[in-house]
Amino acid sequence: MKTLELLAKLCAIAAGLLLTAITLMTCASLIGRNTTGATIVGDFELTGVATGAAIALFMPFCQIRRGNIIVDFFTASASQAVNHGLDRFGALLLALVFALLAWRTTLGGLNSYNTHSETQILGFPEWVTYAGMVPAFVLTSVIGLWQAVFGFPQGVEAHV
Repeated sequence: MKTLELLAKLCAIAAGLLLTAITLMTCASLIGRNTTGATIVGDFELTGVATGAAIALFMPFCQIRRGNIIVDFFTASASQAVNHGLDRFGALLLALVFALLAWRTTLGGLNSYNTHSETQILGFPEWVTYAGMVPAFVLTSVIGLWQAVFGFPQGVEAHV
């Protein structure tokens, strides 16, 4: 579990660096546009590409910290054992969904690579974004599967 937690933290750091770079680029583009009239060409495209990858990279950390939304309206009065079982079942469902996402994102990335799909203004290869998302989806799936099989560590309660 320590390895999974380390990998999730590294993904979150990479996502934070991506978002920081997007923010700095956007600021530079806005300052340039409002002062000298010069702007960063394709800043909108780069923002979209990096944001998609960043969202995917945050998912493993969110799952390992149990930061996903849990609606316990119907289970609030259930026993702790029932809630724990439902949480493990939910982790299994999440693992399956993220395995599906990883598989389909891989296929999408391969298709994008084979067809040389690029962004319209910069010609940035779209497969790079897919390639950045797949490992994070796989890691999120593995974390969910781990949690479904072995449960949740003590002290890591669901964040509501």
